[in-house]
Amino acid sequence: MKISILGVGYVGLVSGACFAELGWNVDSVDIDEEKIARLKLGDLPIFEPGLDEIVQRNVSNGRLKFGTDVASAVADADAVFIAVGTPPLEDGRADTTAVAAAAREIAPHLSGYTVVVIKSTVPVGTGTYVTRLIREVNPTAQVSVASNPEFLREGSAIRDFLQPERIVVGCVDTGAREVMRALYAPLELRDVPLILTDRATAELIKYSANSFLAAKVAFINEMADLCDSIGANVDDLARAIGLDSRIGPSFLKPGPGYGGSCFPKDTLALAAQAQEADCPVRIVEAVVASNAHHIRRLVGKIERDCAAGWGRMGYEDTTLWGKKLAVLGLAFKSNTDDIRYAASVVILPQLEKQGVRLQAYDPAAMDNAKEVMPGIDYRTSVEDVLEGADAALILTEWPQFHGISWATLKDRMASPVVVDLRNLYSPKDAADAGIAYYSLGRPDHAPSISKVVKLAGVAKDAAKAV
Repeated sequence: MKISILGVGYVGLVSGACFAELGWNVDSVDIDEEKIARLKLGDLPIFEPGLDEIVQRNVSNGRLKFGTDVASAVADADAVFIAVGTPPLEDGRADTTAVAAAAREIAPHLSGYTVVVIKSTVPVGTGTYVTRLIREVNPTAQVSVASNPEFLREGSAIRDFLQPERIVVGCVDTGAREVMRALYAPLELRDVPLILTDRATAELIKYSANSFLAAKVAFINEMADLCDSIGANVDDLARAIGLDSRIGPSFLKPGPGYGGSCFPKDTLALAAQAQEADCPVRIVEAVVASNAHHIRRLVGKIERDCAAGWGRMGYEDTTLWGKKLAVLGLAFKSNTDDIRYAASVVILPQLEKQGVRLQAYDPAAMDNAKEVMPGIDYRTSVEDVLEGADAALILTEWPQFHGISWATLKDRMASPVVVDLRNLYSPKDAADAGIAYYSLGRPDHAPSISKVVKLAGVAKDAAKAV
C-alpha cells in the first residue's frame, strides 16, 4: 500500500515514520524546502524520543521518503494524509487555511480511487469542505475524504502510534472503510480497537477527548489551590479520588497549567464551534478560564513563597527585584522541546518585569525558548543553573530534575529556597536537606532551626551583595 503525507511537522513526521515502520511505503512531502533538506540529511526538526531511530531505519530500507514534489507523491497513492497545522485564530476557532491549501494542491494529481485522510485536528464539517474543494479543482476525481484524528502525546508519540489505546476513523462510504481498515490491519491484529464511525463524529472525538482531559487538569489545579488555602494535602486527595474507577488517576497531578500544541487550541476551538452552533459548552469555557487564571496567579505564589523562604534564610530584602532565580525546565512538559503555551512563556516574562534575573536550563527546549525569551541567561546543566541563585523554580517534570541531591547542590545557591510547581519532592525530605521548599497544595515543612541558623549568615551576605 502506498501512502502520501502532506506536512512533516510533529504529527506528519511521526505518522509517516510509524506507517513505514508498519511496513507501508510512505512519501512525506512539505513545501518547506529547508526542512526537507534537513530531513534528508537525518536532521530532525523536532525532539521526540525514539523518532530519529525509526526515521533512519525506514529511510535506509527505502520505505520512507522525503520530498517537495506533491504530484509524484500523490500519484497512485492509496491514501493521502493531510497533516498540516490548524492554529487558533484570535476568536479561538481553528484556522483551516493550510488544510484547504493542501486539498487544492493535491486535487489535480489524484488518480484512481483515493482516500484523502484528514489527520489534522479540525472542526466538524471540515471533511465535507475538503471534499467540495477537491471536486471544484478536479471534478472527475474518484475520492473519498475520511477523518482519522491523532492521539499522539509529545514525549511518547511513537508508543502512542504503534501501541494505541484505540484508532478512530470516520468515513462516508464502504470503499474508504476498507482502505483504512487495511491500512491499520497490523495494529488490529494486535487487538487494538478500531472505531469506525461517521466523519462528523470522528472530527468531534478528538476535541472532546482533549477537552475532557484538560478539565481534569484544571480541576486538580483548582483543588491544589484550595488545599493551599485551607491546609489540606492535594497528594492524598488526588490518590483517594483517583482510586475511584469512575474517575481514574490519570491527569490528577497538579502543575503549572496545561500547555503544548493540543489542549489550549482544542478547548478554544471546541468552545468556539459550540457557540457557532448555538450550543455552548460551558464546562469547556470554564476550563479555559480556569487554566489561564491558574497560570497567572502562579506569579504571585512564586513571589510569596520566595519572600517566605528568604525571610527564613535571613534576607533583609525579600522582594523579587534584583534576585537571581534558577529556572529548571522551559518546555510545557518533559520529553519534548515544545514551548507552545508553556507556563514558562507566561510566568517568566512577568518575573522579568519585576526585576528578577533569570538563569534557566532545559534539556531540550532552550533553542526554542531563546527565540521568544532572549533576555534569559541560559545554562548548560542543573549544577550550572543553580550557581549563585537566590531561589530555584521547577517548571517542567524532566527526569533529570527528579533526582537532584539538594543536600549537596544547595551549597551552590546563594540561599536554598525552592519553589516546585511540579511537586517532584517530598516536603519533609526537602526540609530535612535544609531546603525552604514550597510546592502546590501541600503543607510546607520548614528546615530545622539549626540548619536555618547555620545558613542565615551566608544568606545575609549574599543578599547584601545583590
